[in-house]
Amino acid sequence: MPSNYINRELSWIEFNQRVLSEGQRHDKALLERLKFLAISASNMDEFFQVRVGGLTLLKSAGSRKKDIAGMTPTQQLTAIRKRIKTQVSEQYTLLNEELLPELEHNGIKISTPKKLPKHIKEQVFQRFEDNIFPLLTPLSCQEVDETHPALTLPAMTLVVACLMRDENLSERLALIPITESVDRFIQVEDLGIQYVIPVEDAIASFAGTIFPGESIRAHTVFRITRNGDIAVQEEDAIDLAGEMEEVLSARKTSNTVRVEMSATGSRLLEKEVLNLAQAKSDQIFRINGPLCLSDFMQLAFISGFEDLKAPSWEPQPSTSIDFQNSIFDEISKNDILLYHPYHSFDPVLRLLEEAASDEQVLAIKQVLYRTAKHSRIIDALIRAAENGKQVTVLVEIKARFDEARNLHRAEELQKAGVQIVYGVKGLKTHAKITLVVRKETSGLRRYCHLGTGNYNESTARLYTDVSLLTAKSSFGADASLVFNAITGRSKLLQPRHILPAPTHMKKRLLELIASEASRAKSGEKAFITAKVNSLQDKDIIDALYKASKAGVKIKLNIRGICCLKTGSRKEAKNIEVVSVIDYYLEHARIFQFHQGGDNLLFISSADWMTRNLEKRVELMVPIIDKNLKSQLIDILEAAFKDNQQAHRILEDGSSSRITPKGKNSAFRMQEYLQKKAAKAAKAKSYMRTTTFEPHTPTEED
Repeated sequence: MPSNYINRELSWIEFNQRVLSEGQRHDKALLERLKFLAISASNMDEFFQVRVGGLTLLKSAGSRKKDIAGMTPTQQLTAIRKRIKTQVSEQYTLLNEELLPELEHNGIKISTPKKLPKHIKEQVFQRFEDNIFPLLTPLSCQEVDETHPALTLPAMTLVVACLMRDENLSERLALIPITESVDRFIQVEDLGIQYVIPVEDAIASFAGTIFPGESIRAHTVFRITRNGDIAVQEEDAIDLAGEMEEVLSARKTSNTVRVEMSATGSRLLEKEVLNLAQAKSDQIFRINGPLCLSDFMQLAFISGFEDLKAPSWEPQPSTSIDFQNSIFDEISKNDILLYHPYHSFDPVLRLLEEAASDEQVLAIKQVLYRTAKHSRIIDALIRAAENGKQVTVLVEIKARFDEARNLHRAEELQKAGVQIVYGVKGLKTHAKITLVVRKETSGLRRYCHLGTGNYNESTARLYTDVSLLTAKSSFGADASLVFNAITGRSKLLQPRHILPAPTHMKKRLLELIASEASRAKSGEKAFITAKVNSLQDKDIIDALYKASKAGVKIKLNIRGICCLKTGSRKEAKNIEVVSVIDYYLEHARIFQFHQGGDNLLFISSADWMTRNLEKRVELMVPIIDKNLKSQLIDILEAAFKDNQQAHRILEDGSSSRITPKGKNSAFRMQEYLQKKAAKAAKAKSYMRTTTFEPHTPTEED
């Protein structure tokens, strides 16, 4: 009997195929196509570290436990490798047959030193000698014994393996890791042509400088991927920060899950590399081109060549805010809804920066999951603590691949006097919440920011997310309950509005879905519209199937993983699933339930995945204001009008691009929302310049 569900990992690969397909579009700007190719490669790197890494551990442990699609870990790994090899082949066909020739035609020539004009090669050698050579640390591969332990090869690092021969014809293997301190590309401009030389090619060409008196008999370039799915053992953890340091250390020596090797490199060295990586032959991916395509993101933003880039969009000031006033005054008037990056993230930053210096602010509480490299938010929190505010920050140090940065940030904040809490035992804290307590004439007042995205001003320009700024007392009371629960381990009583996971959210979602099903059975109009990044939770999927069979019209805008099967089957006959892949990363979570015309709207930090609903601290926040509801409905509806960047998810999990039908005009969701925000901002600016505001004299006048 066929499964009613799609395997999570295979669904993710189809999502990455949609990303790659943007690079395959001939109607896109050339460097934009290169950008999407790099994103697809970066996505795949993380997929191997986390998902393939975890499945490999399960297989090694002998697990035969089946996922919701009925596949064992071994079956999943077999299917993944088969599908990934096809996708990798497509990546390099795109690079070699389309992008590289077009880049060269437009003045960007990616080349090896051997193919360069003599005077350019001399410049490249000089750059290598001045800027690359001092940073290289070659490693000799000696026989392993008590005095020479086995080398630990760095993960996710390009390595040039050289079979060296000296004047006595003796041979040895040497490795040259290319660490993060080394630039991936050497760039030289000459007569309007930008020559770009991958650093691994330069190292191979100029290896004589590194190994004087020896020659290279053979060389290859490789990169290994290790299992990154290593979790802290919290049950026995006394010092959580110390335990996380051990996790970071363990990742450096964890099992190999992938070995990428240059297809043009010497096959003589393949066995040596496999032995060094302690890998199996089925883990090899022979690459027909430069490894680590994610680094090509640097070239997508190469200076100059503006005509090869997509037109940039700038965040607009929200028309709901008078930026001449204090942010506290503006939030006091009405709830404010922002949709980033169409709306600037600045009001969120201003809330913290004003709070840091406002004498009336007594306390600031915030949850941090991922922050920007140079964070104004961290600076504001430090300044607030130094100004005598009571500042409490929950830093989630279990945020995968951001653990080291978060540990450093926590230490930085602690030194400034901030009270630091390291997450919640057994759960990741993924909620996006800030609470500011201010002393005002009427007494203490609480100001809240609740959102769907991280407190990261860099990604706020790249990811679509919703922010709610509110001073409603009932929301402030709920926010206090949430913070007391996650920082003080107190029991979370029934909140009035804010619904946290894992205690309340899933139950409420299932109730809302069932309620729509009940209304549909009674002949009432019933529909559900939702925007999430991923849908994997079996209980939610089953509830949606049941609602669909009852007659509920369900529209789902899912960017990534979708384990629900669409199609003509009775379980899904009323379910439509689309995925939008465009200039910005779709990241907002928005839920709409018709509820007999009441139209309940929510924003959330959580996707509809078991890990979010049952294993993380997340928040689902109702939007009460009628005008703000209409803004969210407009966003939801735009996703299903898109016929430029949207794909329909098919029954087998694959995708079909949506195109205009008949006389329908082209509609692009993100372009529509950008133009709408820009038009509103322009109108507000015009009104300000053409309206006289009366001046009220003060005693000083």
